[in-house]
Amino acid sequence: MSVLLVLFSYLLGSVSFSYFISKRIKGVDIRKVGSGNAGATNISRVLGLKFALLVLFLDALKGFVVALLASYLTTNTPLFLLCCGAVIIGHNWPVFFGFKGGRGVATTLGVFLVIAPIHTLIVLSFLIIIIGLTRYVSLGSIIGAISAPVVLLLLRYPLPYFIFGMAVCLLLLWRHAPNIKRLLQGKESKLGEKVNI
Repeated sequence: MSVLLVLFSYLLGSVSFSYFISKRIKGVDIRKVGSGNAGATNISRVLGLKFALLVLFLDALKGFVVALLASYLTTNTPLFLLCCGAVIIGHNWPVFFGFKGGRGVATTLGVFLVIAPIHTLIVLSFLIIIIGLTRYVSLGSIIGAISAPVVLLLLRYPLPYFIFGMAVCLLLLWRHAPNIKRLLQGKESKLGEKVNI
């Protein structure tokens, strides 16, 4: 049961909505255009805001469904958090798409909406404010990732959740390493910029 639940979490995470939508609407592999990232931000550059919001919602829904389902099927905290981690890992390294996926921000938000809803709304507000001020989605995501374990600590969530938050923070920062480099070089694309294909 435990193995199947973790495996299901990973496989659901591996479903790449950005790939399917970009193929359906534009006939392109989203991983081969723009930033090459299979996520909502790259979709916004290629297909526009409407489809980016759809991908954002669907990617977050994956994380939300897995976390909600796992919370009902097990009372074992390590197993529950393992499932939450598996859906994020699946999004980042999807088995169906050559292990080339997105950064995992939306799926992580979906997971944390179940784990810590108040915490998530606080972190999400930081993310939105930074994006609104700078138009850098990556910078908002990075600040959100850093603030996540801090807010968990301030709100006194149990130690396993803080450790999970730290692990996810480090994963998101690692996944955003190319973005951090471009931000430091002043070469990062801003929200609303289009890609010609």
